[in-house]
Amino acid sequence: GAKPPPQSAKPVPQDRDALLAELYTHLAKTHDATEAAPIAETIEGLWLQSGSDTIGLLMGRSAKAINEQKNDLALQLLDAVVELAPAYAEGWNRRAYVYFLQNNFEGAVGDLRRALALEPNHFQALEGLARILRDTGQKKSALQAYKQILKINPFQEGAKEAVEELSVEVEGQGI
Repeated sequence: GAKPPPQSAKPVPQDRDALLAELYTHLAKTHDATEAAPIAETIEGLWLQSGSDTIGLLMGRSAKAINEQKNDLALQLLDAVVELAPAYAEGWNRRAYVYFLQNNFEGAVGDLRRALALEPNHFQALEGLARILRDTGQKKSALQAYKQILKINPFQEGAKEAVEELSVEVEGQGI
């Protein structure tokens, strides 16, 4: 018999956005880490989807380069990603990570802010930003970023502890 045409793996952006919105709503209402983990994982999978084979290929190669500690190569690949797909938040987030590995905090923060402008609920980008803010002594801003993470992903690993520690550091000891 005739085979049906293969289903395109490329998601329709509207569907993706609607699905993400729904998943974020579920994630915010989760009761524990066990419940939150698969939802967060699904969201992260959707972030990766660009709808472009070229971008997918470049992202795959950049991930391999990062794993092999070839950060200069990873950076070249990710420069191409953000140039070809400036509206693809995950490209900015991934390049920020490489900048972070190279101790280029300014570059990392710039890219994380771009990622968050495109995808305000990107809790991994927020965490990267929070970590850099904390490491560079900007504790008040770091605290705000961690609080924002908890609104989106209440069981993001380490975020609750960070809020507790930073609250003490920022607001000082109570009486």
